[in-house]
Amino acid sequence: MKIQCDREADALYIQLRRAKAHHNVEVPEARGISIDVDREGRIVGIEVLDASKLLGEDLGQVTVENLLTTLPVA
Repeated sequence: MKIQCDREADALYIQLRRAKAHHNVEVPEARGISIDVDREGRIVGIEVLDASKLLGEDLGQVTVENLLTTLPVA
């Protein structure tokens, strides 16, 4: 997972997995939020436009909790 913030574009992108997005789905109930999905309809990432307006001060704060990790097998 990768989180990118483009302050010039005022956009936040959360890449959930490494895959090519096939198309983008707007979330009608959430202004400025869209979801990238692959050909099978699985979520690739989430984009937030006007991020500073929608997230305010929370934009610069990232907390990771209960992150599942996979350790390499020897």
